Amino acid sequence: MAGPWDLSPDTTLPRLLAANARALGTAVAMREKDRGIWQQTTWAEWLEQLLRCAAGLESLGYGPGDALMVVGDNRPHLYTGLVAAGALRGHAMPVYPDAAPDEVRHAIQMSAVRFVLAEDQEQVDKILDLRADCPSIVHVIYDDPRGLAAYDAAGLLSWQKLVELGAERLRREPALREALVTRASPDDPAAFIHSSGTTGRPKGVVLSQRNILSGVANAYRAKSFEFGEEILAYLPMAWIGDFAITLGAGIALHFTINVPERPETVLQNLREIAPTYYLAAPRSWDNLLTTVQVRMEDSTRLKKALYDFFMQRAIARERARLENREPTLAQKLLQPLGELLVCGPIKDQLGLTRVRHAFTGGEAIGEDTFVFYRALGVKLRQLYGQTESSAFNAMQEPAEVQLHTVGRPLPGVDARIADNGEILIRSGSVFQGYHRNEEATAAALQDGWLHTGDAGYLEPDGHLVVLGRLSEVVHTAAGERYIPNYIENRLKFSPWIKDVAVLGKGREQLAAIVCIDKEPVGHWAELRGISYMSYADLSQKPEVIELVKAAVQRVNGTLPEPLKLRRFVSLHKEFDADDGEITRTRKLRRNVVEERYAPVIDAIYAGQRSVTMKAQIVYETGEVGVTERNLTIVEA
Repeated sequence: MAGPWDLSPDTTLPRLLAANARALGTAVAMREKDRGIWQQTTWAEWLEQLLRCAAGLESLGYGPGDALMVVGDNRPHLYTGLVAAGALRGHAMPVYPDAAPDEVRHAIQMSAVRFVLAEDQEQVDKILDLRADCPSIVHVIYDDPRGLAAYDAAGLLSWQKLVELGAERLRREPALREALVTRASPDDPAAFIHSSGTTGRPKGVVLSQRNILSGVANAYRAKSFEFGEEILAYLPMAWIGDFAITLGAGIALHFTINVPERPETVLQNLREIAPTYYLAAPRSWDNLLTTVQVRMEDSTRLKKALYDFFMQRAIARERARLENREPTLAQKLLQPLGELLVCGPIKDQLGLTRVRHAFTGGEAIGEDTFVFYRALGVKLRQLYGQTESSAFNAMQEPAEVQLHTVGRPLPGVDARIADNGEILIRSGSVFQGYHRNEEATAAALQDGWLHTGDAGYLEPDGHLVVLGRLSEVVHTAAGERYIPNYIENRLKFSPWIKDVAVLGKGREQLAAIVCIDKEPVGHWAELRGISYMSYADLSQKPEVIELVKAAVQRVNGTLPEPLKLRRFVSLHKEFDADDGEITRTRKLRRNVVEERYAPVIDAIYAGQRSVTMKAQIVYETGEVGVTERNLTIVEA
C-alpha cells in the first residue's frame, strides 16, 4: 500500500492515526468488552478522543518533556492517553497495575512525574497515598469513576472532565486540531518504558516515534503481521511488546484492537474475538496447553482416546517436518480427519481458529509445547527482542522454523557477535539512551551498536541462537562455564515447574530451588486422590517431589556430567514479584533469591536431608508476615 500506509518511520503515531481517520473513518479501530457487550470505536472517533485528551492535558499545563504515568489494566482511554502524551512531545509512561508502591514511587521520582492517568479507584488510592513522598504529582486523572464521587483531593479529575476541557478548547481554537496532529516530530518520544530491573532498580528507556515505527516496519517486512489484523490487547501495557504491537503496529497497519473486559476474562474474550495475530509469553502458551490437558483428563474415554490417537500422529508429523523429513503417507492421510475431530475443535475452544501469525517471546519455550501447537495447526514462531530495540530484533520465518534458534535478524536489523559472545544489534529501532543515566547509556550504546547483554551465536545459515544473559555466565569451582538461565528455562519446560533458581557459582556441584506450578500439580494430585491443604503442603508431598525429581532427571540427561543438578529443594511458596524475588515480567532476581534463601542453600551444600525455612511474606495490604516450613532436600 502507498500513501499514508507506506510504513516509513519518518512520521508519528498521531499523524498515522489522523491518516487512518481520513481514509477509514467509519471502520472499527477499537472494541472494548464492557458489561458483556462489545463497544466499538471508529478511527474517526478515536482521533477525536485523542485530540480532546491532548487539548485537555495541555490546558492543565502538560508540555514537552513532561511524563504522563499511566497505571491500570488495558483500557481504551489509557491507550489514548499514551498516544496523546506523545502528541504533546511528552513521555508516555505505562507502569504495571500490580506494581508495589515502592516501584511506582521510584518511577515517579525518576522523572518528577506531574500527571498520572489511573484506571480506577484502586490505582487512584495508590497514587494519592504516594503524594507525601512524591510532591511532584499535580494532576491525577481517572477513567472509571466508580467509588470516586466523594473524593475531593486536589488535582483529581475524571477522564470525562478532561476531554470536556479539551473539547471546549478545540471549539475556541479551530487551528489547534492540525497543530496537535503535527506537533510531534519522528525524533520526539513515543514511549517511556522501564527495564525489568533484574540486577537493580529499573532504568528508563525512552523510545522515539521513529524507533517504534522502525521496529514495526522491520517486523512487517519479515512477515510478522499484515495490514488489518485482528488482535486482543491483553499484554501488560507497561511491557514494550504491548506498546509496539497494540499502538505501534495497531495504528501503522490499522489493526482492529480488541480490549478484554478484565484480565480474568482474557481466555473467554480470546475465543469470542478469534484474533488473526497473537503474541504470548511461553508461560501463557504452557498454561493454554495445561488447560487442554486438564480438560482431556476429565473427558470421556472415547474423546480421550481420539485425542491421544490423532495428536500423537500430528506431533510425529510435525517433528518430521521440523527435522526436514517427509511425513509418512499415513500421517498425511490422517491429517484432515484429525483436523475435523480433534485439532479444529481444540483451536475453536482456545480462540485460535483464525490466527495467521502466532508468536512466543520473552524467553525460551519448551520443545514439547512448541511442537504441540504447530501440530495443532497453529504455526507458532519464536520472536527475539527487547525494550531497548522497540521489541523486534529477530524472528523465525513461516517456512524456516528451527527449535533451537530465534530465526534470522529482521530486515533493517544488523546483528553480530562480539568477542566475548555478546549479541550486538544495530537498527533504526534502537533507542538513544537511558533516561538521565549516562553511565548505563555509554555501556549499552557503543559505536552505533546496542550491546544487548545476551550471549549467543550466529549459525552459518544466518539464524541466531540466544543462550541467555551474558552477565549470568558463571563458573563452578572446577572452572566449568555455564548460564543458570539456560538450565532454568529447560526445567520450566516441565508443566509441573513454574519457577526455578539454579545454584552452583563457585561451588563443586549444581543444585536448584524449585517452585511447583500449583494448578497442574494440584489437578494431578486430585486425580490420584492425594489430598493437600495449601501450596506449601502440596509442594512437600512425596509424590509431588518424585514428580519434580523426574523432571530434573530429564533435564540432567541433556547436560554434560559436570553441570548435572545433584540436589534440589521444592520450595514452600512461589517466587513473588511483591517479595522482590522476580520482576513483573517474571525474570529471576538472583541476588534477592540467594540472599533470602541462604539457609536453604547452605543446607543443600552441607548435605542435609531437610531444612526449616522461615520466610518473610509481604501481603497485598502491605503487612508483613512470616511462614515456617520444613523442606525436604532431594538427591537428583
